[in-house]
Amino acid sequence: MLRRLIRPSMLSAFRLSVAAVLLAAPLLAFGLSACSSDKDELPYVERPPEQIYDEAAKAMEDKNYKQAAKLFDEVERQHPYSQWATKAQLMAAFAHYQNLKYDDAIVALDRYIQLHPGSDQVSYAYYLKALCYYEQIADVGRDQKITKQALEALNEVVRRFPTTEYARDAKLKIDLTTDHLAGKEMAIGRFYITQQNYAAAIGRFRTVVDTYQTTSHTAEALHRLVECYLSVGLIGEAQRAAAILGHNFPGSDWYQDSYGLLVEAGVKPLSDKAGNTTAGGAKADGDKADTAKGGESFWDSLF
Repeated sequence: MLRRLIRPSMLSAFRLSVAAVLLAAPLLAFGLSACSSDKDELPYVERPPEQIYDEAAKAMEDKNYKQAAKLFDEVERQHPYSQWATKAQLMAAFAHYQNLKYDDAIVALDRYIQLHPGSDQVSYAYYLKALCYYEQIADVGRDQKITKQALEALNEVVRRFPTTEYARDAKLKIDLTTDHLAGKEMAIGRFYITQQNYAAAIGRFRTVVDTYQTTSHTAEALHRLVECYLSVGLIGEAQRAAAILGHNFPGSDWYQDSYGLLVEAGVKPLSDKAGNTTAGGAKADGDKADTAKGGESFWDSLF
């Protein structure tokens, strides 16, 4: 059936061979009025719904995704109350996705979700919508609006369908997306340092520490905070950032660099609330970082 074919682990295989499963997919609920994302609709030639659907499936198999989307829309346009219409709506969205027409796919998926919230395929509709955003994520040098939309859509999949395979894949993509957003904050923060705009840089690095503390950028963000605080004369804040860095990442190069900055500035190390010396003599159980628990940020985890 359709769900079995397009699960995350088999998505690439689905792109290579789709027609056989499309034709074997079970009938879904009744559809509503059709709407084509292209202004140039197909000429109206009345045909049975299964005939149009078969032609659309053949277009998908031939990787003619634009034509397939039009034909799936045609199923609904001609037979809005047939047993084929709802299935055609979702497949039209998938055809747009395959054709890299993400905006068209998102519009079609939003419509499907609105019209068929109880469908047994609605979980896939949410997942495919998240993929449409996720696959448009740009490098950290560009605006990250799409990345934030991807994160929101992926979280929606996990929240609504926590036990599905779509949620499991979404969780992996959430980690990558969050790391990407943290990377953007780090890039901006580093730029502000080059401009000696330390106040703005501190804001960016604090965002990484407080909001994206589980990402790979946290240790560097703490080190950059030490650097920035020392640059503006906030010695206590620099010591505190170094203490958190030393407690959570005692074996990292970023910790050693921060310790060097403190020594160079003639600053004494602090001790955390457990009495461990930090910024030069941190005691930790092994080399693993102790992340904040119970919703605490790193900033509140030691003091």
